[in-house]
Amino acid sequence: MTFTLTVLGSGTVAPSARRTAPAHVVAAGDMLMLFDCGAGALHRAAAFGVPWQAVTHVALTHYHVDHWGELPHFLFALRWGIEPPRSAPLTLIGPTGLADRLGHLRHAFGAWVTEPDHPLHLIEIQRTGERELAPGVTLEWMPTPHTDDSIAYAIRYAGRRLVYTGDTGPSEDLARWAAGCDLLLAECSLPDDHAMAIHLTPSQAGALARDAGAKSLVLTHFYPRVEPVQPARQAGGTYAGPIAAATDGDRFVIEA
Repeated sequence: MTFTLTVLGSGTVAPSARRTAPAHVVAAGDMLMLFDCGAGALHRAAAFGVPWQAVTHVALTHYHVDHWGELPHFLFALRWGIEPPRSAPLTLIGPTGLADRLGHLRHAFGAWVTEPDHPLHLIEIQRTGERELAPGVTLEWMPTPHTDDSIAYAIRYAGRRLVYTGDTGPSEDLARWAAGCDLLLAECSLPDDHAMAIHLTPSQAGALARDAGAKSLVLTHFYPRVEPVQPARQAGGTYAGPIAAATDGDRFVIEA
């Protein structure tokens, strides 16, 4: 049974020659989930051989532009970038306000945003909950301290659990919710000496993994100033498990 994570974009809004904006693909059974859809996601998918045209679900963690700015491109590409155009359903998931924002995109770009040639399903979520997305595949979510609508997600499949923090500050609630996860995909924005309430540093990401009892930690969402401090090594000061500092194109297998 396939349960994998592919990193399309491990960076932020800061332009980088090595990292594009946040985008991560999770394959679990019949589901192919795109977590966030930042600038460069589709070209990275093409470069890494990820079948972007087969994505079944897109889940947005929040509405900062680096996390969803390529969504119009993705929807447009499903119509004009493949032959034949998409006919399979697509589900878009996001915090409260998703429908309103798509309405603004429709006004800017055209009716195809909300009335494509394929079925389009919208799911707006809030607080904490879960939902079955495909046979044996469950999506879970909870709020995080970043923006008023920021959300962390988890995928449960074949007895395993992957947690994606999205953007977040330190959170005991998040650590409890992520307890025992097999892979924790955690943001790691800034070095320890630039800590702030709405992002994680390497040491804080490691502490989150430690407190959650995560079996492995993958760091992502790097601003340029955090890279010289060797974030995986610093996170190892607060977490004793396996740690990887993601780069665009990395693929991780969650044993199932």
